[in-house]
Amino acid sequence: MAVLKVIEVLANSNKSWEDATKNAVKQAAKSIKNIRSVYINEQSAIVNGDDVTEFRVNVKITFEVK
Repeated sequence: MAVLKVIEVLANSNKSWEDATKNAVKQAAKSIKNIRSVYINEQSAIVNGDDVTEFRVNVKITFEVK
């Protein structure tokens, strides 16, 4: 039986929500091993004038505890 743990991570990108999600996983992987999945909980963006300047995600990362 596997034991899984879930953490919540906030991340951002100036490119896209997909890139922000990848950034969240890359940063989490520096200290957490055995990441199994990521669930995008929320998305938001910062707007400056008529341009979206930053994409933000709130994700839940699931990993196996060994």
